[in-house]
Amino acid sequence: MPQQPLAQVPADVKWSWQDVAACLGRDVAMFFHPTNERGRTRRRREVTAKSICFSCPVRVDCADYAIRAREPYGVWGGLTETEREAIYASIPIAHYPRLEGEGARVASYAIERALAPEAFTA
Repeated sequence: MPQQPLAQVPADVKWSWQDVAACLGRDVAMFFHPTNERGRTRRRREVTAKSICFSCPVRVDCADYAIRAREPYGVWGGLTETEREAIYASIPIAHYPRLEGEGARVASYAIERALAPEAFTA
């Protein structure tokens, strides 16, 4: 899997939220798609990942990081790659959130919708 360019990681990033994340110790393959995964198989994996994010105490922190870093791969804070791409496209680059909490603020609706009941239909 390609490495995330460090230039996109926000300068103020704090990683301590990961110490209490519900995904801690889980197989990362559940959150990141293998090459050529598509259709129902991909959707089932994403739903499984979202079910772990659902009760995570730091899912908003996780989603905030992923949005601010423009994380291209995986499920972060209950948001799939496709859901984050829609968020990225909706934010003018001149106003892109870089400070802690800004990603969660500008995408609060999408973060909540990502874990609504309809998000769990495979």
